[in-house]
Amino acid sequence: MSRKRKPLPLLEDVVITDVAAEGNALARVDDMVVFVPFGAPGDHVDIQVEKKKKRYAEGRIARMRVPGDIRVEPRCEHFTVCGGCRWQHLPYDYQLKCKRQQVVDALTRIAKVELPEIAPCLGSDEIWEYRNKMEYTFSNKCWLTYEQLASGVEFPDRDAAGFHIPGAFDKVLDINRCHLQDDLSNRLRLFVKAYCKEHGLPFYDLRAQQGFIRTMMVRIASTGEVMVVIVVGEDRRDELVALLEAVRTEFPQITSLMYCVNTKVNDSLGDQTIELYSGRPFIEEEMEGLRFRVGPKSFYQTNSLQAYKLYKVVRDFAGLTGSELVYDLYTGTGTIANFVSRRAAKVVGIEYVPEAIEDAKVNSERNGITNTVFYAGDMKDVLNDEFIASHGTPDVMIVDPPRAGMHTDVVDTILRAAPGLIVYVSCNPATQARDLALLDTLYRVDAVQPVDMFPHTQHVENVVRLVKIEKAVDEAL
Repeated sequence: MSRKRKPLPLLEDVVITDVAAEGNALARVDDMVVFVPFGAPGDHVDIQVEKKKKRYAEGRIARMRVPGDIRVEPRCEHFTVCGGCRWQHLPYDYQLKCKRQQVVDALTRIAKVELPEIAPCLGSDEIWEYRNKMEYTFSNKCWLTYEQLASGVEFPDRDAAGFHIPGAFDKVLDINRCHLQDDLSNRLRLFVKAYCKEHGLPFYDLRAQQGFIRTMMVRIASTGEVMVVIVVGEDRRDELVALLEAVRTEFPQITSLMYCVNTKVNDSLGDQTIELYSGRPFIEEEMEGLRFRVGPKSFYQTNSLQAYKLYKVVRDFAGLTGSELVYDLYTGTGTIANFVSRRAAKVVGIEYVPEAIEDAKVNSERNGITNTVFYAGDMKDVLNDEFIASHGTPDVMIVDPPRAGMHTDVVDTILRAAPGLIVYVSCNPATQARDLALLDTLYRVDAVQPVDMFPHTQHVENVVRLVKIEKAVDEAL
């Protein structure tokens, strides 16, 4: 017979003191640190402990006694349940301070390298409807909130169109309105949901791996162009065509309507064939007169207007004079490569996704840029000593890796190539800090600029300029 678990305590009248990692808030009870989501400094709350270790605990706010002075009213009706915008209850200027502190903490605690003064976080001019890309999941098992479960009401209709609940891969929160993308995105999602229910098209069962309507991606460019990719889990051609035609008719502003039949276990589309139903197979973004083609698999910074600020920081940090050979690692659709090309002699871009590289080449051609070349492949395989010997040792290297940071083989190759300057763009200051520690044998951090790409979330982009030590010494002399 198993022993009964000791019930976890309710901590009463606890004061939230700070903002912690992963978007959580922090409180201290005796000698124990307590992490809780959706708290604001100054809140007096009761915390229901849900996980307890010797020196820390995790819980949720069971009762708000007195809200803190800085707390603001969240705009979204799904706040605290969705899990996407964990900081809607914090003033935006305070969010920016917290994001800068995240960068400070990561670089000092993990990198442990000499640092200059870290600049204030560059804020976003638009803090609502700023995203150019959203991905929605359709499921026949919607997430039920604490309140719904406690009500005792039966919910026979469990179809949902919205977002995955964190930590529950098979549960999807049904979303009425999301404030992160133009409202067209909401209307599209609700239309597809209503159409599928009206026509008896089954929502996907994430556990049984069966059902028709599965996911939908909506991209709305700063140019006003709109891409919609509808993904189904069963190849029911007549029903699919009817759905696509209904969407095309209802939303004539869509410039690229595409579809995919995905019958594999996961939702990733990188290895799937995406077909065009109507319009063009891409949309275009614009920046300083340059037009960038973005396909359904292409990476493009999710906040178009803020991406311009980010790329200007990168260009300024690179300090190009027109004579430099620049390598742009993890180039995506070549946005940074093409953006800085006017001030470089030549730019070499490398990216894992072949479709993105094709877009990068087209972007150069359409903008009359002739000093860029692009290569597709795994970074650790493409960027090697032979590649550098063939294309030349870079004067400046721009790196913008995924959240996992750079592979150690890539770091080793960079150290052997020893460019005079590195501009490191990261969406994860923790892995960036790890890589900075590896580069510290040859480089010193010369400048740090956090940039907020995702208002109301804990995520922050960070740009670091690294100068080769011998070059730094020469300049000082």
